[in-house]
Amino acid sequence: MSESRAAKREFNPISLAFLDVMSCGFGAVVLIFLILDHSTSIQNNVANPELVAEISLLNEEINEGEANLVRIRNTISDVDYQMVEAQGLARSIQQEIEDFLEELAQLENTTLAREESVEKLKADIENLEEELERLRAAQDSFSGNFVRPFVGDGNRQYLTGLILGGSRILVLVDTSASMLDNTIVNIIRRRNMSDDRKISSDKWVGVRNIVDWLTTQLPPPSQYQLYTFNEEVEALIPGTEGSWLEVADDVQLNDAVDRLDKLIPENGTNLENVFQSVAAMNPLPDNIYLITDGLPTLGSRQGSFLNRNNNSNANTVTGREREELFKNALTQLPSGIPVNVILAPLEGDPMAASLYWKLAVSTGGSYLSPSRDWP
Repeated sequence: MSESRAAKREFNPISLAFLDVMSCGFGAVVLIFLILDHSTSIQNNVANPELVAEISLLNEEINEGEANLVRIRNTISDVDYQMVEAQGLARSIQQEIEDFLEELAQLENTTLAREESVEKLKADIENLEEELERLRAAQDSFSGNFVRPFVGDGNRQYLTGLILGGSRILVLVDTSASMLDNTIVNIIRRRNMSDDRKISSDKWVGVRNIVDWLTTQLPPPSQYQLYTFNEEVEALIPGTEGSWLEVADDVQLNDAVDRLDKLIPENGTNLENVFQSVAAMNPLPDNIYLITDGLPTLGSRQGSFLNRNNNSNANTVTGREREELFKNALTQLPSGIPVNVILAPLEGDPMAASLYWKLAVSTGGSYLSPSRDWP
């Protein structure tokens, strides 16, 4: 009996209940969980408040600058588009004006043309000219304002292609005696008239108007110089030879134009001296506007065509000699400078137009033979 009880008290692992095993395992897990350190390590990044603020400010400036850059690019694109559109409309309207003028001329020369049709065409032309003027004014508003205004007769406008540009602009004005008239006979007659009659001659008034118009087209950021030439070369503003003047100084620019209005054309034309004066400028001009009426009559050795006795062959300059004087003068002209030629009319000088046109084309400039009422 006692042996059977002892046998029952003997430990047998197999006799452990399933719940006892699970309880032991759960207890071990709880013990391990309690032993582990569950405290979180907090990393404190101590930042400098001033640096953070400065970085934020710089980021805001960068974002604002990028936004402004986008707006500026959009504005430039819009302005470029408007300029191209205005130029295209101006060309189209100019062509319409020319067509209307041609049709008007045909109607006026036809006896069957009705007066009301002519008046209607004239009204259409006036409307188109007003629209053209408005478009040109709009185009000018995009390219900047001019320092000097130019007021002409009526609303006449021309699309010449003669645009003043460059940082240093040189205007050369022929003040020889040939500027008094278009024919040799009238030139000699006017040389013996009073100074008032000389200054008021139509040709010389037209040349002064051209210079007046050119000065109104000078862009304000650039520099300029105005030279007159006959036998000698002189600056319109005394004492400024070889130097550049500021276009923004409108008082000085107006003074130069006023001085030209008081000059009296006289003597012959020495183009060689002119180009030597150009070569002596430092820095050189990047655009030249030459206003003259013919080939030179003077050089290093030859005499004046207009200031000597025309009855003596020894005291005159032939057409072939004038061409040689012109070619000799070109050897003094610095290369790489565009020469824009405005050629006034003159009797007895048939090669002038051809040679001056070649000069303009070869230098990358423009050539203009103005009408009597230009500009």
